[in-house]
This record gives sequence, C-alpha cells and structure tokens, in this order.
Amino acid sequence: MASGEGSNRMLERAERRSIERRGLVAGPAERPRPDLDPGTDLLPKIKHIVVLMMENHSYDNYLGTLAGRGEGLPVDDSGAPAAVNKLSDGREFTSWHLASTSQTAGNPTQTWNASHIADADGSCGGFAESVFKTVKGADPAVPMGYWTETDLPFYHGLARVFPVADRWFCSCLGPTFPNRRFLIAGTAHGLIDDLPWDLVDYPEAGTIFDALTKHGIMWVNYHNVHPVSVVLKRLLGGAGLVLLRRLAAVGRWLPGVTNAIRGNKSFTADLYPLGFTGSIRHLRSTQQFFADAKAGKLPPVSVVDPDFGLYSEENPQDITQGEAFSAAVVNAVMNGPDWESTLLIWTYDEHGGYYDHVAPPAAVAPDDVPARNWQLSHRWFRALLRLVLPKQLAELENADDGPVTYDRYGFRVPAVIVSPYAKKDCVLHNEFDHTSILKLIEEKWNLPPLTHRDAHATSPLGALDLDAPPAFLTPPQLPAAGAGGFHFQARRSGILRSARRS
Repeated sequence: MASGEGSNRMLERAERRSIERRGLVAGPAERPRPDLDPGTDLLPKIKHIVVLMMENHSYDNYLGTLAGRGEGLPVDDSGAPAAVNKLSDGREFTSWHLASTSQTAGNPTQTWNASHIADADGSCGGFAESVFKTVKGADPAVPMGYWTETDLPFYHGLARVFPVADRWFCSCLGPTFPNRRFLIAGTAHGLIDDLPWDLVDYPEAGTIFDALTKHGIMWVNYHNVHPVSVVLKRLLGGAGLVLLRRLAAVGRWLPGVTNAIRGNKSFTADLYPLGFTGSIRHLRSTQQFFADAKAGKLPPVSVVDPDFGLYSEENPQDITQGEAFSAAVVNAVMNGPDWESTLLIWTYDEHGGYYDHVAPPAAVAPDDVPARNWQLSHRWFRALLRLVLPKQLAELENADDGPVTYDRYGFRVPAVIVSPYAKKDCVLHNEFDHTSILKLIEEKWNLPPLTHRDAHATSPLGALDLDAPPAFLTPPQLPAAGAGGFHFQARRSGILRSARRS
C-alpha cells in the first residue's frame, strides 16, 4: 500500500470516529428507498453535484428583466419595471436601473430585522423602509434598484439557456450565515445573524457532510483560503476554536478578538465547526477547483465558494467581478471531462436586501430550536447591556430583533440548474429553497433527511431528463461575463493569476 493511500485511510477512519463521538440522532423521516442501504446510488447518470452559491441578490434584482423566462419584475403598460415601495412618511420609491455595477457600502441590508421589515407581512412593501429604519442616513431608493442583461450578460445567458427556477427562495428571512447553515444541515439551529462567535453549536442530526463521510462519499469545499492556514488554526483543536469564539461572544467589543475569529470563518463547511481531520480531508483551494475540473477529478459533491471579501457580489463589491468568477466555474465544469455526468446549481444564499415582488411563502419549521440572538433573548443580560453598553445594545437590536421562528422562507434568489441532461426551454415554477439541494443529495445517495425542512423539500431533478440523450452534451457557448475573464488574487503575494491557467 502506498504511504499516501495509507495516510488517507487513516484520516478517513479518524474523521469517522470524530463524527461518531458527536452522538448524532436520526432525522425525522426514512430515506427515499428504505429497502436499499443508505449510500446506494439511485441516480448513476449524475456522478458529480457542484454547488456554486454566491452572495446577496434577489431574483428581481438580477433576473427581473429577463424577458420571456420566469416571473420577473412587475411592469407598466409600456413594459418598464413598475414596482413601488412607500415609506411610513409617505415618500414613494420605484424600481430603477442601477447606474453602476459597483454597489453602495452597507446599503441595502439583509439583517434579520431588516428582512422582516422588508417582508411587511407578506406585501414585499418594506424594502425601502428597511433601509430607512435600520441604516442611518442611507438612501432608501437603493434596494429598489436592479441590473439588466447589459450589466450581467453571462448570468442572463445562463438563465436563458439552462433551466431557471423562478420560485427558489432563500431558507429564512435573514443574512448569510443562517441561510448557508440551511444549505448544509437543513436548519440554522437558532442562528439569525452573521456574528462568528455564535458558530459553536451543532445540529442534532449533523450536517450533510457527516452523512456523506459516514457512507464513504467524498465531498470538497473549494474556497479562497490557503488550506495550510486553516489546518494550522485547527491545531488548536475543537475546544480551542470554541473557546476563541466564546471569548468573542463575551468580548464582542474587543475588535482584535472579533477580527481574529471572523477570519476563521471563510468557507461554507465551517458554519458548523469543522474538525481537524475534516479540514485536512475536505478543504481545497480555488486554484485546485480549476485544476480538478480540467483533469476530470471533481469529487461526488463540491461546494465552490467565492472569495467573500473580493468577488462574492456582496456590497460594496462590483458585481461583474463575481459574475466573472461564476462564468469561470461554469465554463470549467462544462469544458472538463466530468461534464457528461455533472449537475451544477448556481444560486445565492440570500437576497442582500434587494427588492423582490414575490412574497416568501410559509415553510415547514426545521426543528424546535427557536431563532434568537442569545444576548437579546436573556432579559437580565439585555438589561445589563442597556446600563453599561447602550450603544452596542442598540446595534444588536437593530440587527436581530424580530420573530423567533423559521416558519417562513426568505425572498426569491436567482437559481439555474446546469447539466448536459437539462431540459431545453425549461422554467421551474416549483417552490424550492436551499434544502432542495440537500433533498437532491439525499435522493442521489438514498440518505434520510436531516430535519423537517429537507424532508418536505422538493429537489430540482425536474430540470433534468435522465431518460433521453443529454440535450447539452456539447456545451453551449454562453456570453462572456461583463468584466471579461476571471482572475483570482493570491492574498499574500498580491499576484493576479488567470483561472484559465490554473
């Protein structure tokens, strides 16, 4: 046995033991085929599932002007977008074409509180009000803005060619971290904000990564952080990571501690603490993704993260940089040896505070864990903060006040299903959310659901025809991204390198 193979097996055994020590419980329902063993491949024509989840844009904000494909922005008699939001003081703000692809820092906002204000009891009439009430001095018109095909040619081309889902909702009315938690575990487990010190808990049934690892199905989270730096941090051990994050929980107002912990969260898999062996086995660099796609070495499940600070499309970034990254990822998959057996989903974690006209529907609560900020949920602690740190308390209340349930989806986000087996001229009108991706993985490998949410989810398999010859076996030529080719930045060296050369 080669030494490398032996080391991999040793790490795999260690990771499985670590998962077993968590004492995970069974989910709420049976696997798709109870007569077959978990881990059984039920969709052999699809060998690779790639999840490309970008940041912070609603369906209407990006695809609302995509003519003839899905339900876009409401229009007037001339065909021009005509959505309106009114402030409590009577001022009106209509939908408008944003003049620049560079965004405004901090505006709009998608905090728990702001998102529920925007929902406005299901009317979608509070987007302007959410900024007016929660972002001091900001322009309430910004969340009503949208971009067009001229601004985002690749995204519009992608949605015009491959199946687009015009009822794909983010999983809750809140920001990035809780929504990405739904993606990997079917629950936010009480999280309602992006504060890194709250990332110390673990869901009772674990994550989809636990299930995949348990049944010997390889997964990889590709991201921009150098794997060595992550592994070195994990040498602290799980307890060390929890300690650091809890220090930040107590010392929220110590910028050095807060920044250190925030830097520790730079990829999706770590939204529930990823152990040392998991970090070694399942984290790869952005560069490695392009190399693996080119070599035909993509794993069965890939989560491809953007650089959250540079080209994730969160404000104040220029959205064309993120579009260029997405184009590079999609083209790398389509032009690689694994294309003939791949399903790629392009979507967004949440709406970013941008307007969408479709009211988020009711959703099945994932579990009985209440949505809360623990600082605000303890009356005595809240009273103490009001006495000693009133400004910081006001900031927390501004971000996290609101309902304590996950019984409603968040706003619509763009979603396109990319595969050689994709149906032509297909628009999916089913209700989806991020747990639809869990459902897909569970249907592929005969795995039980993790929570009530993914148990009730609909997978996006309706976008495919697996009984016919693949319609897109020869990859289509898609428009170039508005910013041209993607270049990733090596943070330490500052050197720009082309994805096409990696």
